[in-house]
Amino acid sequence: MLSVTEYDTIAAISTPPGEGAISIVRLSGEDAIKIANQVFRGKNLTKVASHTIHYGHIIDPTTKQELDEVMASVMRTPKTFTREDIVEINCHGGIVPTNKILQLLLANGARLAEPGEFTKRAFLNGRIDLTQAESVMDLIRAKTDRSMQVALNQLDGNLQHLIHHLRQDISDVLVQVEVNIDYPEYDEDEVTAKLLMEKAIEVKARIQQLLATAQQGKILRDGLATAIIGRPNVGKSSLLNYLLQEDKAIVTDVAGTTRDVLEEYVNVQGVPLKLIDTAGIHETDDKVEKIGVERSKKALSGADLIILVLDASEPLTAEDRELLEMTREQKRIIILNKSDLPQKISPEQLARLGVTEDPIVASVKDNQGIAAVEQEIKTLFFGGIENRQQDVLVSNNRQIGLLEQAEVALDSVISGLNANMPIDLVQIDMTTCWEKLGEITGENAPDELITQLFSQFCLGK
Repeated sequence: MLSVTEYDTIAAISTPPGEGAISIVRLSGEDAIKIANQVFRGKNLTKVASHTIHYGHIIDPTTKQELDEVMASVMRTPKTFTREDIVEINCHGGIVPTNKILQLLLANGARLAEPGEFTKRAFLNGRIDLTQAESVMDLIRAKTDRSMQVALNQLDGNLQHLIHHLRQDISDVLVQVEVNIDYPEYDEDEVTAKLLMEKAIEVKARIQQLLATAQQGKILRDGLATAIIGRPNVGKSSLLNYLLQEDKAIVTDVAGTTRDVLEEYVNVQGVPLKLIDTAGIHETDDKVEKIGVERSKKALSGADLIILVLDASEPLTAEDRELLEMTREQKRIIILNKSDLPQKISPEQLARLGVTEDPIVASVKDNQGIAAVEQEIKTLFFGGIENRQQDVLVSNNRQIGLLEQAEVALDSVISGLNANMPIDLVQIDMTTCWEKLGEITGENAPDELITQLFSQFCLGK
């Protein structure tokens, strides 16, 4: 249900704060065109056609002062993002003119929009479901072409349609079960149990297929936390600079130049990496270096991927061996760097130490072997995903958690049927699965969840 305040005409700045060529102030609601027309001098906006843009000036109706030269776009319900009348005022970029226009709209009848309220109205008015609403923010925050494609797939309703079909299948079988319970003279328990079992197994398999995409989806959405580690002066910062294509980290021949943890996002063949360049992990008496080493070890424990850089021009040290052992259970790529110099470490030597990965021989200084590193990252986490760009990928924790709860409910259905539990009790678990899937799209989501979800959006979205 829409509350009284949700019928208000709302206004907000929809472009980032600061200086720029253009800023956009957005209005949405029943009185959007009327309010905009009160402060717009040009054409009468109440009489123009929908989805047209008009040149004019913003005038304070009280003082008659001209505030800015603008273009005003008018979009009439229902073919708008919120399914309400929308006016977007394109003014000159800058904090002062943009805020003055917003304040003028608020003074003439609009209310300041809450964070995410435009998207919330699109949801409440049936324009989008919750998965599409979440994909709006994913699209804004996309760090690579591939993560943008995943967000676009959800915005197009791919996940919504899949969940809808699952819920419809469950609903159909629940209706059949209800009929059989109400008219037992026309049914046998074995037939109903068989019907429930088949549907539970089928839906569970489809949910498991979705959950199998969760790791890839979360990586594309949030980035792959990647720690570049090694003892001092093995080429970690040079590797970071190469991947970033800029000199972000200081590179010298002096050991211990990097004394803190540096974090940067980079696009590696469509995979967003949150690169963490760590201080060299080694024993030191320097207090500042010690703090850097401790922070490096902490970053190491929380990383999704370890890139361990070894200086192959020097014999393997005790510190190298410690790092190899420390990262044995994590996903890692081992680089034998400085291949341009005489080699003192070989892949065969590492294999004798129990290293199962094939190390990549490289010279970061000469940009040799780095392409193999990028390809290995892609292979480790995405395999053949390049041929599956149109697949639905589950990408956020809320959706993943609800899918897991739905799967647990189906497990209860299957175990209950195997234990010959009464059909009406098994039906409860099947209904729970249907409800959890409905929370994903918002059809069964509580009001508190809706409010919390949209509060995470930016103000003008």
